[in-house]
Amino acid sequence: MIDIDQIRSDTPAASRLAYLHNAGAALMPAAVVAAMKQHIDLESDIGGYAAADQEARRLEAVYGSAARLLNAAPDEIALVENATVAWQMAFYALQFRKGDRILTAEAEYAANYVAFLQVAKRTGAVIEVVPSDASGELDVQALERMLDERVKLIAITWAPTNGGLVNPAAAVGRTARAHGIPYLLDACQAIGQMEVDVEAIGCDMLSATGRKFLRGPRGTGFLYVRRAMLQGLEPPMIDHFAAPWVSRDEYRLRDDARRFETWENNYAARLGLGAAVDYALAIGLGPIEQRCRLLADRLRSGLACIRGIKIRDLGRTPGAIVSFTMDGHEADAIVSSAAAAGITIGASDPSSTRIDAEIRALPPVVRASPHYYNTEAEIDGLIGHLAGLAPR
Repeated sequence: MIDIDQIRSDTPAASRLAYLHNAGAALMPAAVVAAMKQHIDLESDIGGYAAADQEARRLEAVYGSAARLLNAAPDEIALVENATVAWQMAFYALQFRKGDRILTAEAEYAANYVAFLQVAKRTGAVIEVVPSDASGELDVQALERMLDERVKLIAITWAPTNGGLVNPAAAVGRTARAHGIPYLLDACQAIGQMEVDVEAIGCDMLSATGRKFLRGPRGTGFLYVRRAMLQGLEPPMIDHFAAPWVSRDEYRLRDDARRFETWENNYAARLGLGAAVDYALAIGLGPIEQRCRLLADRLRSGLACIRGIKIRDLGRTPGAIVSFTMDGHEADAIVSSAAAAGITIGASDPSSTRIDAEIRALPPVVRASPHYYNTEAEIDGLIGHLAGLAPR
């Protein structure tokens, strides 16, 4: 059972606004803010190097926390600046040649897709989009039919940025494993709002952020790389932390996932990330996921009763990103109107998920993303506000 009163007490801003923009950047718990402030104060008192040395044990523990979150091992975790860097370090470590095929999903995120385009331009590899099924999820049977010896990567976004769709990540993993194809999963919007088990999913690489549903600081992220795959991956960029300079003409890559890191880091932010992970683990990702879905379903049910609103979410069991449009109102105008009423929501532009947006002819959509610290009253408050905008 989630202690909502305690969690909201740990989230001071929750007392003065209804914050439903967790798919953008969630509100940090007080413990996260305290961890960062304490380290900054320590750096101010004794200097950055001495502070890192003094807190070495806590800094090392962040790897263990991230590993527990994913059901992975600490040596399979790299801590990086954000989810995009995590994803890029994995993707650009792969080797592609002319005619190699990269398979992805219709709702793939823009940052990932432009990287596909760059590699295709450089190497002659080709990008192919796996069609969706009738529910809007990636069609696993269609994926299986597309596989051959030229497929060198399956890379999908688990929970896209523009709505509640949750792609069948584990089913894709079973297919990828059965055919020996590397599988890169973007879990940026999934991490922190649902249970994530890399063994059950079967992915080889997974990228995640701290700032969204995990409730960590901005400028933090992490990469999981399956131990069996590590030795075959050379990072696209290295320094003497990732690959110690062992002789005049030789470097040696680290044996663990930290080969994807660099020497210099924001240690205060890392400690904040670790505190955010520990906070989520203490609550339990199972209860968190259950409450996120309950609140999102409540919002969808309320929106469905408002004249002029069209819910834009796909999938059989949508997650905690609720996307919609409203006749006669631009997305940005709705976001501004809600802000004036003390409700924080966001919007998603078609360019962030261009293929999906073009297939469905989507305009900019409003994006409301509740989290476990939100209340039913806050959900109802947004529904009431939107009902007041509807035509009479």
